[in-house]
Amino acid sequence: MLKRSIPSTGELLPVMGCGTWQTFDVGASAAERRPLISVLQTLLDEGGAVIDSSPMYGRAEEVAGDLVSELKAGDRTFIATKVWTQGKDEGVAQMLRSIQRMKADPIDLIQIHNLVDWRTHLKTLRDWKASGRVRYLGITHYTASAHADLEAVMRSEPIDFVQVNYAMDDRAAEQSLLPLAVERGIATLINRPLGQGELIRRLSRTPLPDFASEIGCKDWAQLALKYLIANEAVTCVIPATRTPEHMKSNASAGSGHLPNAAMRKRILASAGI
Repeated sequence: MLKRSIPSTGELLPVMGCGTWQTFDVGASAAERRPLISVLQTLLDEGGAVIDSSPMYGRAEEVAGDLVSELKAGDRTFIATKVWTQGKDEGVAQMLRSIQRMKADPIDLIQIHNLVDWRTHLKTLRDWKASGRVRYLGITHYTASAHADLEAVMRSEPIDFVQVNYAMDDRAAEQSLLPLAVERGIATLINRPLGQGELIRRLSRTPLPDFASEIGCKDWAQLALKYLIANEAVTCVIPATRTPEHMKSNASAGSGHLPNAAMRKRILASAGI
């Protein structure tokens, strides 16, 4: 799998990871968790590492932590979560719970979810990074209307990561945030790369273009993911799935040839975007 560097350190990350929103919010039964442990095993087998969660994702942090522990894969994963509350004390308590649930101390990455009380949490995270409790820190938002706020923080604060939505039919991040990430040396995690599935459901009614085979793509999901990874500002894409077969297919988009600029335009045209 292709790897990209985290600019602040040069550490390499595989370009395909796994999100946990909705998909990992399950109970404790073996029947509910069995497909998810297969998803994570597939991610690791295919060369991926990043597992992204948040305290706002229900049980997802706990489930991901339990399954990584069951796989004894802590040294092969890059664990990312977020802080999503007001106030220093509440932020510290929430982050400590996340570390406990995800069984990762030190934890690789904590980001400030949707910029909630970001000044307060950023100070805490800087202190934690200095003491070795967290390796990287960052910020996130999921709406294009917040891009100006993200940009202001990216320009004014030393952060390691920014996490944003980016998909073939949601390319607002291309306008300023992704170029700014390159300029400022900030790694990027990509949310909702398949448009929460709606993009792929719509494209399933459209024939896959013949040229997709030139870059090893067998379906629209792989083509859509390669479209994103071809943007060198993208560090890691984190589609969520509860299906091992989908994880394997997604992971395959992280290897082999990527579309050049001309083919990226052809992809959008073929998709009617």
